[in-house]
Amino acid sequence: MTPLNRALALSCGLLFGGLLALLSPAAAALALAAACAGVAVLRAPLLGLALFGLAATLAPYATVQLGVRVTVSEALLGLAWLGALPRLAVGLLQWPRGRAEELLLWLMAFSLLPFLAGQLMVQADGNGPVNWARWLLNLSALFLAPLLLPDERSRDRLIVTLLLGTLAMLLLSIGYFLKDRDANSFIPVLEKLRYAHPEAVRDIFSANYTRMASPWVHPNLTGGALALFLPLAFFYGLAQRGWRRLLGLTVALLGAAGLLFSISRGAIVSLALVLLWLSWRRAPHAGRIIGLAAALGLALVLFYPPLQERLATTFSASNASTEIRMDEYRRFPDAMRAYPLGLGFKVDPPPPDSGLLGISNLWLNYVYKLGVPGMLLFVAVTVAWWREARPRGPLSALDPERAIWLGTLSGLLAALLTGLFDHYYSFTMVLIGLFWLLMGVNLQAARRLAGRGDPLLSAVAPSGPKTVDPKAKPR
Repeated sequence: MTPLNRALALSCGLLFGGLLALLSPAAAALALAAACAGVAVLRAPLLGLALFGLAATLAPYATVQLGVRVTVSEALLGLAWLGALPRLAVGLLQWPRGRAEELLLWLMAFSLLPFLAGQLMVQADGNGPVNWARWLLNLSALFLAPLLLPDERSRDRLIVTLLLGTLAMLLLSIGYFLKDRDANSFIPVLEKLRYAHPEAVRDIFSANYTRMASPWVHPNLTGGALALFLPLAFFYGLAQRGWRRLLGLTVALLGAAGLLFSISRGAIVSLALVLLWLSWRRAPHAGRIIGLAAALGLALVLFYPPLQERLATTFSASNASTEIRMDEYRRFPDAMRAYPLGLGFKVDPPPPDSGLLGISNLWLNYVYKLGVPGMLLFVAVTVAWWREARPRGPLSALDPERAIWLGTLSGLLAALLTGLFDHYYSFTMVLIGLFWLLMGVNLQAARRLAGRGDPLLSAVAPSGPKTVDPKAKPR
């Protein structure tokens, strides 16, 4: 045995002995298993990214104690970066140099100014540095797609874990909903997953007990997450065979039911608008999707009274939710005057004891947190993404590459459209990590399509790292 191996064995022995001395046997075994899993992720960062996809879609806010309390999802995302950075440093991985990635780096760098301003101006308890670091970590998911998904096989593994996590979340949520029809019955599940702020969870479920509960906690967050993944699940299922086809179409069907059970009006309207856009662009099966969605929606409206009541008051002038949103818009200029450089990351809007209100709008929430320049940088990132990924030709027959491109594109459009009704795709941790990860996957698919001369995107000059089609014949 070499001296290095002897030192490693001795270190492992001391670690295991220390765990047994300080913890119970069960806790020590759990800690050792977690350490082994961490080492495995560091050795294979793609595994960390795939596990992030599974954890973030199944139990996004399950927590673990690592010096500070963090979500399991973000811990896995951080481990994926720890595994990727050494490979990036020695040149085994190539940093993406697309326009969208470049502008996102500018947004991340600019956020330092609102962060510092908020630390000085906001008089409230809050851990600004940790919140800022978590936000940056979630945004960085955009870069992991081109770094860790070099081929179709690795990308397929990620998509399968995303859909498996979504399927498990839907089965759990819909099962509890059909069993009790009371969101409060879901609280013990979240307690076992070590969700933080149990009092806030009880308040949300008590106020919305007729709407489906889920690991996303708030029904509007559930709707937003489903709006992001439903198109990907459907188009992925159409282009695959065997159990992958079954997985995609099952997630799409259950997701549509879960979306209606959550009664998230913004997510429902956003997906409906995306469906109309797909139909206008003559996407495959778009007409059938609209017909099936209309039939499912009509059936639920007829047989689910809470949905009837919510729809009946949606456009009413006396609707409490609408009144609150209108009041937020009227008083938003007061927040801009109070925090011209943005609120920063110490607290979420509205700051306590300020007399101000929050804002239920994606872009105005960027203004609230990062000021007008921060919002403009976010707009610049999304415009750069759209210029590179938008379709140039007719949305004709699907192959696996086109299906992933169209599914992620439609989901991202639905997510952005929800920004007209709510703010959760701006600074809601984990959910924004999934959003930026799907944008990275979409950009990668668009660049591959453009690189092979696909008429859908052939007018686009790939601005990211070049990809080579392994099936292409040499000239």
